[in-house]
Amino acid sequence: MSEPIRAFSFQSPGAMHVEWGANKRLGELLAGWFSQRRVLIVTDKFLHQNGLLEPAKAALEKAGFAITVFDDVVADPPDSLIHRCTEKGQAAGCDLVIGLGGGSSMDIAKLVAVMLVSEQPLSALYGIGKVQGQRLALLQIPTTAGTGSEVTNITILTTGETTKMGVVADQLYADRVLLDAELTTGLPAMATAATGIDAMVHAIESYTSVHKKNPLSDAFAREALKLLTQNLVTACTDGNNRPAREAMLLGANLAGQAFANSPVAAVHALAYPLGGHFHLSHGLTNALMLGPVLRFNLQQAAPLYAELADVVLGPGAGDVQSRSLAFVRFMEKLMDDSGAPRRLRDVNIPKDSLPMLAKDAMAQSRLLVNNPVAVTEADALALYQEAY
Repeated sequence: MSEPIRAFSFQSPGAMHVEWGANKRLGELLAGWFSQRRVLIVTDKFLHQNGLLEPAKAALEKAGFAITVFDDVVADPPDSLIHRCTEKGQAAGCDLVIGLGGGSSMDIAKLVAVMLVSEQPLSALYGIGKVQGQRLALLQIPTTAGTGSEVTNITILTTGETTKMGVVADQLYADRVLLDAELTTGLPAMATAATGIDAMVHAIESYTSVHKKNPLSDAFAREALKLLTQNLVTACTDGNNRPAREAMLLGANLAGQAFANSPVAAVHALAYPLGGHFHLSHGLTNALMLGPVLRFNLQQAAPLYAELADVVLGPGAGDVQSRSLAFVRFMEKLMDDSGAPRRLRDVNIPKDSLPMLAKDAMAQSRLLVNNPVAVTEADALALYQEAY
């Protein structure tokens, strides 16, 4: 007899549109979706200077939209970016915000859409549920298949030399998301690998999360992991492969919706200090820590890992322990095949920094509480040592 369903909530953006090449007719689409006509595009200089925005800008101008571009977004964005982007949007009288780029661009876009109409200072927004009132209309367009930021209600900002703080609020969910995998075809192989593994971490940690795990997030996580594992290597080796790029982008999106509702855990908790101290990309830091954490969680999470083995390997014989171990080995081989760096020493992390990293990881208590196995500072140090 099955158990009763525990009460749960599941939230996601207002609507999603999936279409290859849709950026070339963005004006037509936007005109049907929104009444606002003064657009603030939040992006980074690399995308802007390499012409990736040009088809979208031309389509918007043709449809009568006024465009302001803020292209100063960087990885691990500092809180000062929020103020500068807000000032630019206010000066232009923008009433619609588009996040176009990777996770950092979309994170900035979410919060700027709030700040453009908010009377609250940024300092009052940090934490969970602190945003009051509404925001401007918001569209998110990812150009990487990894962060899932387009469908989450979280913005992470760098607030000091190595410290990060988050804003978590329902107002950060976008009105609409546009998935155009054509925009991801220029992503280099290493970035494709790192962001793809990041998305797989989202799916796995959502599926094994101690808190808020629910049937909908599980369904999203399973389908995400299926799409991602079947297409990662192809996307890395043949960046123009349309089916692989489409599957990766959709898989990352589904994984994002999964972890937005059933939060991530120790992989992310140990990844954040690596990014904060050594300015490595978020996707890469997750890739570096996934293998050790999977093995650390193996005994407690074995039944769930065995279920995920059925997703990525197909149904097979064996008990829970053998199937869960098969899942972990599959994931490690997949990461090897992707070409992503697998060791901290491969990305020049000093060995004497590991105790400092372990201490900093303990500050990520909001993530660690979701892990299937409790993580002490000694455990964190051992995990970094295993990853080294």
